[in-house]
Amino acid sequence: MLLKKMLRTLWRYKAQFLSMVLMIALGVGVFLGFNMEWYSLRIDTDDIYARTGFADFRVYSEKGFSADDLEAVLAIDGVRDATRFLSVNTTVQGDTDVIALTVSENMNVSGLLVMEGEPYDAQSADGIWLSDSYANKNGVSIGDSLTLSYKMLSVTGTVKGLIKASEYLICVPDETQLMPDYSSYGYAYISPVMLEKVVPVLFRGLIGNSLYFQINVLSELSKADFVRAANEALGKTWLVLSKDETISWAEAQGEIEEGITMGSILPVLFLAIAILTMVTTMHRITASEKTQIGALKALGFRDRRILLHYTCYALFIGLIGSALGVAIGYGLCYFIMNPNGAMGTYIDMPRWDLYVPGFCWYALVGINVFLTVIGYLSVKRMLKGTAADALRPYTPRRMKHLRLEETRAFKALDFGTKWNLRDCFRHLSRSLTTLFGILGCMVLLVGGLGMMDTMNAFVTTFYEDAIRYTNRINLDSESVTNAQALALAERYQGDWCAQSSVQIVDKGYGLEIYSISHDQVRFADEDMRYIPLGDDGAYISSRIAKAFGLSAGDTLTFSPYGSDRSYTVTVSGILRSLSESVVMTKDYAEKADIPYTINTVFTDATEIEPDSHILNVQSKQAIMDSFDSFLELMNVMIFLLVAAAVILGIVVLYNLGVMSYIERYREMATLKVIGFRDRRIARLLISQNLWLTIVGILLGLPAGVGVLQYLLDALASEYELKLTLGPATYLISVLLTFLTSLLVGLMVARKNRSIDMVAALKTEE
Repeated sequence: MLLKKMLRTLWRYKAQFLSMVLMIALGVGVFLGFNMEWYSLRIDTDDIYARTGFADFRVYSEKGFSADDLEAVLAIDGVRDATRFLSVNTTVQGDTDVIALTVSENMNVSGLLVMEGEPYDAQSADGIWLSDSYANKNGVSIGDSLTLSYKMLSVTGTVKGLIKASEYLICVPDETQLMPDYSSYGYAYISPVMLEKVVPVLFRGLIGNSLYFQINVLSELSKADFVRAANEALGKTWLVLSKDETISWAEAQGEIEEGITMGSILPVLFLAIAILTMVTTMHRITASEKTQIGALKALGFRDRRILLHYTCYALFIGLIGSALGVAIGYGLCYFIMNPNGAMGTYIDMPRWDLYVPGFCWYALVGINVFLTVIGYLSVKRMLKGTAADALRPYTPRRMKHLRLEETRAFKALDFGTKWNLRDCFRHLSRSLTTLFGILGCMVLLVGGLGMMDTMNAFVTTFYEDAIRYTNRINLDSESVTNAQALALAERYQGDWCAQSSVQIVDKGYGLEIYSISHDQVRFADEDMRYIPLGDDGAYISSRIAKAFGLSAGDTLTFSPYGSDRSYTVTVSGILRSLSESVVMTKDYAEKADIPYTINTVFTDATEIEPDSHILNVQSKQAIMDSFDSFLELMNVMIFLLVAAAVILGIVVLYNLGVMSYIERYREMATLKVIGFRDRRIARLLISQNLWLTIVGILLGLPAGVGVLQYLLDALASEYELKLTLGPATYLISVLLTFLTSLLVGLMVARKNRSIDMVAALKTEE
């Protein structure tokens, strides 16, 4: 009997039950998906780091490291393993593609994973192990011959294997390119034997010097301890970068941290709305079932059995919603975490397995227990008293006159406004839940569309307007003199920059010395306005300013790596920059007696002739193309956020709108009896929804801006983004929310045509 009744009740309140299942499914799905994303990324990246021996520290020298230097590093207490390492950018013969040619003497450190082809052979004199992502994008197969050019010379070998390497987990040439572009940039490993074979040709001017400009180290020491020990072992201060300062580690860990942060915001929002909706809806359903509960008591059913019967509704909703949510969570995570998904275009990993954090299962159990308790408590309230008490229809709590109702302004309002205001206060929990749902909808819309505005402004400021050049010529700082670099800059009518690394306290930063006479590069201040560089001080990126608490007028001291000298400069201003750098003009550098070597020329020239001092040429268009792929992925994510916001709004508003209709069924029947037409009653129903929508919009706009600013500070600080919201974002967010509310209001309002006045009014109060 109770089973049949359960089915009839489910059908009677099908809209409410379906909306609750959807809300639980969405809440659980978003919660599970976001937490699976960062947890799976952590496990999968840790796997490739461990299997390839991703280095904890990297020691750099312009002159190279000898075998004795390597032994000195290996002798440091706390160093587990180390290798001499080489990575130079070469160009593919007959093409403009760039390949990072890599050699590691010890493949237990900064090694590789062979995905296809022959195992890596440290004795091979002609083998090239090429990035499989680059090979797939450029149609290169195992057995193909590949010629790589460096300093007008070439290295020719046969592709013997396709690989992945943690050193190039995020394969970008430098910080100016945010997204990998394997169609134009990749990496390849060759053996030390092959390197030695080509030394007399490739490095004719460096015979007698070491070719390994890097030592990569595995160690659990802190950076400060390792730097101190390395300086003592090598007898000089060298540039040392921890893994936290490399793109392949820092950016991957940044994605994990972003996932953790996002997993603590959006899922909480969805789950909170789902639980609030469940609380409100279950209470209203059991209130509507009060006479049915009384009938069951009168027929002799024990309270325990009635409690079990109605509690099962909440349990089934939780279980079905959770099951659907798990499926949604896996689907959402797979959409992001697969080789062709959003993360796959950014991070190059061999495995994309999905994992669920253990706490998620505990959370799901807790959610279902909580929902079941909600159902239990909702029914228990209705079982108080005798069967006769339970048979009386549910009546909303009596409302005392509010002070507002005694004012002239309230008395001057029309009947519909007064009626809706009283109803909002009488059913305050329902009204607040509706308001919270609209607020969540606005936060998602403003956050998603605002991120699009912010990124578009970022691209315009840092790429389209700040980067004025067509090509960036990277020079060989080991062989080029400043006079030769100046001659190249004059030949191509370009501006130039001298880039090097310096140490501030115990961390490495960039030093950029510019000569700008052709307006090829521009600089943006903290307000995203372009400013000229003055000759009275240095400019620092906002991240350096925050890290050391600096502002204009303060002084900053740094030491160039490989030098025992320190320089103190005056901070003239703070810039928004793609890199953490100290920027100054050549005139100020010469005034401060800071040495420099020009290694970059910015030019509008499209035809760059081969030159022994040119390492490679990087076009602005290649940078923009890689960023376009990033924007495409971001637009997909924003579309999902907007869709989630609309679904959230529809489900919450429709569910609570139907509940409002059921609760006011007798009141609307009374209005129909005294002559109110269906159209006017519909306006009463719609107007209350619209009021709450307007209040939700007014609260949601600043809340959305606040959440977006928090996300920019927490997740994208390395890009130094400035919050930017265009008029279209506000307009679209308001219109979408308003139209969603209006649509749902119209759907609910149509129900008043089917009100049975006799059945509604014949029950005893």
